[in-house]
Amino acid sequence: MILGAAKRCFARHGYTGTTTKSVAAAAAISEALLFKHFPSKAALYAEILSDECEADPALIELLEREPSTATLVELIRGMVQHFLGPDQEEAQRLRLMATSHLDDGEFARLLYAKIETLIGSIFVASLERAVASGDARPCSGEPLNLFWFAHHTVMTAALTRLPATPCLVYGKGEDLERQLCEFLLRGIGLNDAAIASHLGHIQAADAGRTAIAESA
Repeated sequence: MILGAAKRCFARHGYTGTTTKSVAAAAAISEALLFKHFPSKAALYAEILSDECEADPALIELLEREPSTATLVELIRGMVQHFLGPDQEEAQRLRLMATSHLDDGEFARLLYAKIETLIGSIFVASLERAVASGDARPCSGEPLNLFWFAHHTVMTAALTRLPATPCLVYGKGEDLERQLCEFLLRGIGLNDAAIASHLGHIQAADAGRTAIAESA
């Protein structure tokens, strides 16, 4: 009930224009009761984003896969696509994340915790499988750090594209996606043969789906 009311408020008024008082009124509860469930507006919004992620069919399908090199590559590619192609709503969330880093960090900390809970284990398990299969070199430090390095690299790249006139023009979108995927996967530890094989397979599958859709 609370999340449903909050989603309507945030959709109508945005993050800045929504207050905990307005959410409580929309949910027909007291603001005190709202705070018993969510200690702040940032916590409420982070929960909504987490809820939406958990309901994403593509992410659900990916998280249900067996950990593997292929799963790892799909995970990184999905991250790149998410950040490089944000719609207006996603762009606003990216701005909110950037602002949070410069402010008290509450929203960013909450969202990072949600992301780690949702994706961290499948990333680490898939990296371990890639190392075991000879597709990646062993990690010399904390494996989950590699996920965050990749995440922050893509997020920073996306920030350059937020203004109406981008701060930096990388080049063609399709070239940027592949180049960034290759850069991140190498940084994670995958070898070039594994990267070429798995990214090539994904691109071929995408081309096949596009051809079917265009012929329908």
